[in-house]
Amino acid sequence: MTDPMPVEIKDMTLDNLTVGRVAVRVYQGAEYGKGPPVLIYFHGGAFRHAGLVDCPMAECLAGIGAIVVVPDYNALGSVFPKPLEVGFSVFTYMAKKRAGFGDRKSLLLVGGSEAGGNIAAAVSLKARDHFADELDGQVLVSPLLDPFMGTPSFRKAEAIGMRDLWADGWSHYLSGGVCHPYAAPSACSRLSGIAPALLLSSQDDPLLDETLNYAQRLKSAGVEVRQHVLPAGTGWPSVYGGKTEEAPSWQESASSQFASFVRDIGIQRSDLKPL
Repeated sequence: MTDPMPVEIKDMTLDNLTVGRVAVRVYQGAEYGKGPPVLIYFHGGAFRHAGLVDCPMAECLAGIGAIVVVPDYNALGSVFPKPLEVGFSVFTYMAKKRAGFGDRKSLLLVGGSEAGGNIAAAVSLKARDHFADELDGQVLVSPLLDPFMGTPSFRKAEAIGMRDLWADGWSHYLSGGVCHPYAAPSACSRLSGIAPALLLSSQDDPLLDETLNYAQRLKSAGVEVRQHVLPAGTGWPSVYGGKTEEAPSWQESASSQFASFVRDIGIQRSDLKPL
């Protein structure tokens, strides 16, 4: 891959959304080309973190030409369904207007890491139910999908300092009293018809098993899926704030997978256009 381009970062507010005003942090490559992919990316934070935060994955993907919009999705509250309502409101707004980002050729994707991956998966499900043709793809980076936290790989959560955070986060997020499929996508029984998905994890990621399990369920439902598991030792848990002793070296793999995923979606979309 070529070296990443410089990334410009700016904070702004999206007005006139159905939920009101939402603050976003925008990551944009300084030399992006025509029709850049537009990615709405939900940051991690164990369902609790509100406000605009630095997002290493957003900066990484902007460095290869994407425009990445990271909303403050907990602005109205961090208990389900409030974060989803904000996330879906940002998506519908971008779907209709692109909010000045990209152009008519730009692909529109949602994505997220950890708890943000949960929100992205839920927005994809809801998009299937309401705006099936508007969402071009979803990028799930170690998504936090299973409130039972019972997979074998999850046993590694204590070592990276996330087990208690995730347990408390799930209790908080679901404290509204109902476990809707949008709240825990791993429990959703109807996955067909949603946007193509890229799922990323690593061999030393506590969320590896639920990432792969969800990928397999999407495949079984007929969804187009690309999955990639990075080797251990790339500092992958740092993507969502986990402790790691390794210097992060996951960027090139993540960039390459995203670029290939976007390229394939773009080719498919071009093939579907009427002559």
